Amino acid sequence: YEKVPVILVGNKVDLESEREVSSNEGRALAEEWGCPFMETSAKSKTMVDELFAEIVRQMNYAAQPDKDDPCCSACNIQ
Repeated sequence: YEKVPVILVGNKVDLESEREVSSNEGRALAEEWGCPFMETSAKSKTMVDELFAEIVRQMNYAAQPDKDDPCCSACNIQ
């Protein structure tokens, strides 16, 4: 399928004083790209589990063929 899962992630949210991209800029870019936006911190484990759950959701969504555009004549999508 041509659907590719994309998530825009801002990391190191725990280093607020060293931020180079604002949350608003990240959200705006994600909206432009049509993808989710999340901010994480590996150091403090902020939103890391949620990020992996969102990755799985995006992969599952991308793996589903469009009901109006089946991948082949043998597909029968309910």
